[in-house]
This record gives sequence, structure tokens and C-alpha cells, in this order.
Amino acid sequence: MLSKQSLAEIDRWISKYPPDRRQSAVMAALRIAQEGNGGRLTSEIMDAVADYLGMPPIAVYEVATFYTMYDLKPIGRHKICVCTNISCLLRGSELVVGHLEQKLGVKLGETTADGKFTLKEVECLGACVGAPMMQIGKQYYENLTPEKVGEILEKLK
Repeated sequence: MLSKQSLAEIDRWISKYPPDRRQSAVMAALRIAQEGNGGRLTSEIMDAVADYLGMPPIAVYEVATFYTMYDLKPIGRHKICVCTNISCLLRGSELVVGHLEQKLGVKLGETTADGKFTLKEVECLGACVGAPMMQIGKQYYENLTPEKVGEILEKLK
């Protein structure tokens, strides 16, 4: 279920913790497993992570369902994560979300029919100084306006 490459990367994270605390690597292990599975986690993959880390599957499910960085259903090629927490909200994230929904033809939590984009609402991404902001893949986009969002989308098409 987990590739040799994924297991090696998970082992690097496990090595950062005391031997009796290998479960502390659960967030990194889930990220690695998700990346190795096309951007989503299945119950089988989460079970494999739980088994590898020596923890109850429910504990892994709790982490995977709590944090917005994990996806339990298929996502588009580009996952657009828009922060709607207080700093971004005060600086216009509702305009960004509205523009994205209109341009993509989907609501938050949905994927475009062509499988190209998934639009996701997330809590603080830690870039409050550049609010409103969004993340696409590993790239942060800050100080957004509807115009900037349009330019970003055009580059992704």
C-alpha cells in the first residue's frame, strides 16, 4: 500500500522522534502517503499508516479528518485552498471566494467537471500579513484581488 520510497521518507520523519514516539510522525506520514496516491487518502492507506506507525487506525482517521490539508476524496489537478480565517476575511477573502466560484463554476468543496480544479476553504495558512491569500499546490499567493486571481487561473489553464 505504501511504496518503498514513501516508507523511506516516513522513516526519515520517524527518526526525528524518540523511538517510543514514532506516532509523532503521523502528520508527515499522511502527507507523504497522500502525495504518493495522487493527492488523496483512502481508508486502506490510512490503515497502512496506522499499522506502520503502530497506532490505532481511529487515531490516524482523527488526524486525517481534522486537518484541511488531507483529502479523503478525489481532487482536481490543481487544489486551490482559500483562507477564510479572520485576517483574510477582514481583507476581502469573500470576494476572492466569490470570484473563484464564478470563474470555475463550482462551490467550496467541489471539483470542476473536467477534474482540473478543486476549490477548498481552509483555516489559517499562516500568511496573515499577505491577506487575503490562497495556496495552490505548494505555492502561496498573497494580497489577492479578483483581478490577480483571474491572472493566476489563466496561467494554470
